[in-house]
Amino acid sequence: MGYKPEDIRSIAIVAHGGAGKTSLTEAMLFDAGVTSRLGTVDNGNTVTDFGTEEQKRKISISTALANLEHEGKSVFLMDVPGYADFLGEMRSSLRVADSAVVVVSAVDGVEVQTGKAWEFAEDFGVPVVFFVNKMDRDHADYARTVEDIKEQMSGKAQSFYLPIGSESNFKGLVDVLREKAYIYKGDGSKEFEEVAVPGDMKDAMNVKRGQLVESIVEEDDEMMMRYLDGEEIPLEEMWPYLRKAIVARKIFPILPGSATANVGVPQLLDVIANELPSPLESRPRPAVDGDEATVVSPDPSAQFSSLCFKVMVDPYVGKLSFIRVNSGTLTSDQNIYNVNRQEEERISGFKVMQGKEGKDVKELVTGMIVAIPKLQSTRVGDTLSVKGATAVFPPIKFPHPVYSVAVDAKSRADEDKLSTSMHRMMEEDPILRFEKNPETGDNVLSGMGNLHLDIVLARVKERYGVDLDVRTPEVPYRETIRKTSKAQGKHKKQTGGHGQYGDVHIEFSPLPTGEGFVFEDKIVGGAVPRQYIPAVEKGLKEALNKGVLAGFRTVDFKATLVFGSYHDVDSSEMAFKTAAHLAFKKGIAEASPVLLEPVMDVEVTVADDYLGDVMGDMNTRRGRIMGIDSIGRLQVVKAQVPMSEMFQYSIQLRSMTSGRGNFTMEFSHYDPVPEDISKKVIARRQSSLEEE
Repeated sequence: MGYKPEDIRSIAIVAHGGAGKTSLTEAMLFDAGVTSRLGTVDNGNTVTDFGTEEQKRKISISTALANLEHEGKSVFLMDVPGYADFLGEMRSSLRVADSAVVVVSAVDGVEVQTGKAWEFAEDFGVPVVFFVNKMDRDHADYARTVEDIKEQMSGKAQSFYLPIGSESNFKGLVDVLREKAYIYKGDGSKEFEEVAVPGDMKDAMNVKRGQLVESIVEEDDEMMMRYLDGEEIPLEEMWPYLRKAIVARKIFPILPGSATANVGVPQLLDVIANELPSPLESRPRPAVDGDEATVVSPDPSAQFSSLCFKVMVDPYVGKLSFIRVNSGTLTSDQNIYNVNRQEEERISGFKVMQGKEGKDVKELVTGMIVAIPKLQSTRVGDTLSVKGATAVFPPIKFPHPVYSVAVDAKSRADEDKLSTSMHRMMEEDPILRFEKNPETGDNVLSGMGNLHLDIVLARVKERYGVDLDVRTPEVPYRETIRKTSKAQGKHKKQTGGHGQYGDVHIEFSPLPTGEGFVFEDKIVGGAVPRQYIPAVEKGLKEALNKGVLAGFRTVDFKATLVFGSYHDVDSSEMAFKTAAHLAFKKGIAEASPVLLEPVMDVEVTVADDYLGDVMGDMNTRRGRIMGIDSIGRLQVVKAQVPMSEMFQYSIQLRSMTSGRGNFTMEFSHYDPVPEDISKKVIARRQSSLEEE
């Protein structure tokens, strides 16, 4: 069948990990007749959690696509991971979606990653529907959860449905606008019966209906006047204005339900099909054309343009590039053009994905989300269009990695394949970083947490046969000086033939943090000939890479060459380089050298309940609290903490907050290491250097 832009809906299903996104996706597919049975995460038989690691760990790791038809609408679903380790998947999915369903647990309320989902939806101007899940579980509380949503997300969120009962008595929903009730069989089937609103719920329904109608009539002055005059506005007349308010993010519908019991899911599908925007009503996408900022409107007759938001390597199909079509149309007999890399690529077809299975289609239209096999040059964030196009969409901004390990190949063969395999993984996962630290020599792999990197390493072994040992990386300490000193470095060696002679007097003085190394030549009267002065500077640059305290790089000092002597025959560049080495060792040792450590800017987001634990833990890590901000019931702790104290923090924070905390971390500056810790670092370092 062909897809029509006006009938497309693209939805990112987002939430905190464990709130029930995959179960909800599964129920929607079942209710739409795509599947004949309701799969479960526990049984590992859902459509969207198809990866080996996902089934083993019973969590979503990668955004998976699914597709269904409901009331004549083609719905593209993205089941997005909710754990902090996979935050990049959430951001890239919300970047391309036209709308989002934010799933909130009725038991746990708004959690840290729910907040992130909302934040990203706000960043991109995405209309949102809240699905309050797990209404059938013990301790489910709809009223409290709605209060959480209004307080922490938006006061414009409103209940479109009310739950009939809760916990084990949850059996249906009241439709606030239509003034109807739906009672479910409770056997997991999609069967429900339309009945009159229970008598004890009419008052609550009328209050909610009044609030909702007021919000809708605000969209039209004439309708507002009629409403204020006491006229009953027919629902069909309000409907276009309701849709307009949802698309403009002036109203955010809330629905209660249970994904695993399949209660309330058909009503959610109705909201998606009837009230959420098509691509034609969606927001224009910002772009850059040359130096000019522009926008790409969702026009099916315009030039074809799309954004690659995900790359996946399928063991059978190979590389799949997932794109969202922002304008125009394209057929599979045309070429596609990567505007960022200025390369044209052949395409064999497009796949509308149903989990790991793909259905081939021959034409793309505005709003579709598809996978294209075997594009060679395409990376995440690239703009794909047609030859001649010059506008590019801004790159997707991914979070900075917060967890690092050093990886060592177990064999020479693995070492040869290490770099290649890691670069292939980075094509698929833009958050990953892999680099050799020039100061420590470590191969450092960085990501969002230990779970993230565990999965990366498992894939590297499975796909490329590379076996790696993992350890905590070395901290890239540095050394500097606190006083000024003067030292002579004299290298004199007599052998048969030419000897070696170089003599320098150098003054070493401290510089402000971040200044690095400065060399100054103050030689007068030719005490050191011009041709040898560059050799002195070169010798110092070599020497500073192995500091006098513990062999770490020496920074933030000035070396001033003030005097020296030479020999007409025996002096050489090499002799002066060696003399500079000798002066460095002696002079730096006498200039009160000190060890420096990298300090990180850290922001930890946790619920109120965990604030005391997090603050106490920060103190044990030598952290300096810089401030605390409140966002509803969430607290954001800002601190500066030494890098050496943060390597295992993602694991410990997860344990401390039952998985409900997250953090960001970026390098800030270098600070002197406290003396007691400095002694231990130096002793450990000298011991390891001796072993080498």
